[in-house]
Amino acid sequence: FDVHVNRAPIGGKIVEVEYKPGKFLVASRDEASVQNEMNTITIDGRGTLVRFSQIAGLIARRVICYKKPGDFVTTGERVGLIRFGSRVDVHLGPEWKIRVKEGERVSAGSSILAEMTPKE
Repeated sequence: FDVHVNRAPIGGKIVEVEYKPGKFLVASRDEASVQNEMNTITIDGRGTLVRFSQIAGLIARRVICYKKPGDFVTTGERVGLIRFGSRVDVHLGPEWKIRVKEGERVSAGSSILAEMTPKE
């Protein structure tokens, strides 16, 4: 219930904002990532694409995205919100090393989720 304002996980150019209607399952359930209403935002930044999904839940039935394709964002910038909190999934490619552990609480705009691994 405490994820309300959603922030860009990386700075760059928003290349896609895709809205998908869906169900309103409890957001903590695995199937919510596939079946629930959501916005999926793709950012092209630092030579990589990062996608994240704002996922509505049982109580939070409204996801709002302030940005559109072509907009530029900075790391940690507000990009939208989910009424009454819910869930945000961040999708990273193999060039990222995850720094947080499963179940760890993170803070919007200040917790570092992952680092890019150096290119060989």
